[in-house]
Amino acid sequence: MGLAASVAAEPLSSYQPVAGRQVIENAFPEVTELQPLEGNRAIQQLYAGDELKGYAYQSLDFVQTPAYSGKPLNAMVVLDTHGEIRGAKVIHHDEPILLVGIPESKMHDFTDQYTGLKADQRVTVGGTSTERKVAVDGLSGATVTVMVINEVIMRTAHRVGVEIGLIEGGENTRPPMANVRMDQFQQKNWQELTGDGSVRRLILTKGQVDDSFVGTPAEGIGTADADERGDVLIDLYAGYLDAPTIGRNLLGESQYQWLMSELKEGEHAIAVMANGEYSFKGSGYVRGGIFDRVQIRQFGDTFNFRDLDFYRLSDVYADGMPSFSEMAIFIVRQQYNFDPGAPWTLELTVKRQTGPLDSEFQVFPLEYQLPDTYYTRPEPVLTEEEWLETQPLWVQVWYQKQFQVVVLGLGIAVLLFILFFQDWLVKKPKVTRWIRHAFLTYTLFFIGWYALGQLSIVNVLTFVNSLISGFKWETFLIDPIMFVLWAVVAGIVLLWGRAVYCGWLCPFGALQELINEIARKLKVPQYTVPFAWHERLWAIKYIILLVLFGVSLESMATAERLAEVEPFKTSITLHFDRSWPFVTYAVLLLVVNIFTRKVYCRYLCPLGAALALPTKLRVFDWLKRRKECGNPCRLCDKECEVQAIHPDGTINYMECHYCLDCQMTYFDDHKCPPLIVKRRGKRRGHNAPGHPEEIPVVQVN
Repeated sequence: MGLAASVAAEPLSSYQPVAGRQVIENAFPEVTELQPLEGNRAIQQLYAGDELKGYAYQSLDFVQTPAYSGKPLNAMVVLDTHGEIRGAKVIHHDEPILLVGIPESKMHDFTDQYTGLKADQRVTVGGTSTERKVAVDGLSGATVTVMVINEVIMRTAHRVGVEIGLIEGGENTRPPMANVRMDQFQQKNWQELTGDGSVRRLILTKGQVDDSFVGTPAEGIGTADADERGDVLIDLYAGYLDAPTIGRNLLGESQYQWLMSELKEGEHAIAVMANGEYSFKGSGYVRGGIFDRVQIRQFGDTFNFRDLDFYRLSDVYADGMPSFSEMAIFIVRQQYNFDPGAPWTLELTVKRQTGPLDSEFQVFPLEYQLPDTYYTRPEPVLTEEEWLETQPLWVQVWYQKQFQVVVLGLGIAVLLFILFFQDWLVKKPKVTRWIRHAFLTYTLFFIGWYALGQLSIVNVLTFVNSLISGFKWETFLIDPIMFVLWAVVAGIVLLWGRAVYCGWLCPFGALQELINEIARKLKVPQYTVPFAWHERLWAIKYIILLVLFGVSLESMATAERLAEVEPFKTSITLHFDRSWPFVTYAVLLLVVNIFTRKVYCRYLCPLGAALALPTKLRVFDWLKRRKECGNPCRLCDKECEVQAIHPDGTINYMECHYCLDCQMTYFDDHKCPPLIVKRRGKRRGHNAPGHPEEIPVVQVN
């Protein structure tokens, strides 16, 4: 195939970006030139000399599906001339998990799986391959990202393949078979039958046929004289006879009933009638042969008629019907799977002899569509997989992660029960501690390490940037676990403040607390930061948050790299499978936590700082205090493991992790000094006011 002169070819070496050129070179080392496809310059035709080898394009020119970062990624895809993917590679992305975390080589290993797949195949991430789909291996820690990559590669490959003509489009997919309404009949004359499309017409003049052969070897052969070009060569009609309104009006009652009795299940009858010099049956027809001048085409398939498929049509009854020189009934046999409700074409072939053994053919279509009043069509019965294919990507992700979403929902329901009935639970300290440790284990193993539901300051920055640049729900719905968690956190912050997420739902926080609990059981000495230092160290996380926010306004990619101050990606998302500097940093934070509980959460966590800011807007103060708290009683602030209780007895909700330890003390009349006084006073028959050496009991809230 020669290069088209209308669009200049360019050497492959000039193609940009370089990463895209490398994909082409790896797929087709012999390609030397490329040229834009006429009609769509986003598609590059790849040539080795004069031979067309395939096509290349960048996915961003066709779809802009947002990935986990909220921004679309760009993939280079190369197809051969048979619609097979010869190369696919992501050449640009803004995914935080891949910018600093999972090596890009693993992403390229993932896209290498698409080499050899056809553009019209259905491909899913994970699962098992079947006859209807091909399953490719996912990438642990970047599930949403690879699902977007899969969507981008396969959707664009199918779209480009259809546009070029390498594969068939979805419009050729068969709907459920239509059922003819055999109980419906209406008396109609010829004019009404042709007027409503029950019978359709094709008129060919001699001039039209002569013009169709212009530019072929048959040009000028058998052409009509100038004064005959307007003469009708054939006036052709066709109608679908099974429909009672058409068949009974054309054939009459007795002939229609006879015809229907002749048809087997799945067979259909079509009437063909014509006037003119040209015969649709043809003079060369012989018994046992095929009618070579007419055929039916539907869904890209053609149906020919043999002598056994032909019945003479002589008696007609439709009022006003003209006489015809040729009439026939053709039977479409059941093996053709003919759909009476779908459009079909009666193709008339005209032949011109160009030599003793050579001929030229032209085909003229008579388009037919049975009026929809004559048939019904059942609603398509889609399989689960077929239904899923029609849904947006975020729906597919939610469907695939429905187990994780359900288990997460159950866990959140349990947490809400704990919070709403906390006053009842904390009166049973052993039960409360057992429940808390069990829930922290669930948070770490299920929410964190299994469902990868570790929230990050990157999520907050992405949300803020989306509000500035243009908010789209799809950006956040793409990860159901994160979406549910953020929705829950938004409600929790309004009711309880930052405390509940940091103390119950943060996987890294759960990891720290469980490690510290084990250390305490092993009698590892604990160090308490002096309150004066502790109060000043709080500010560090707010400074980190401010820096990250400022940087994100200029460059989100840079902010995501700086957000590695969070050890979440290393310890939770990637399960410590990372380069040594990141692992060392995460492990160091956990080692410090052995001696002082939650050092990272208290002093370094920008996510905790971001959640603490709206804590002042909370609706309720759920943690109870007494007038004696802080003066003279200091028990709770000394017991608070994260030092969220000030020396004056007030609870700093912006630093509290809602462990409920202070509430267990509050209701324990064997531990809380005011309650001890009250219990002893009742036993002796007097109250504290008569005994100044004891603390009086006054409940504040």
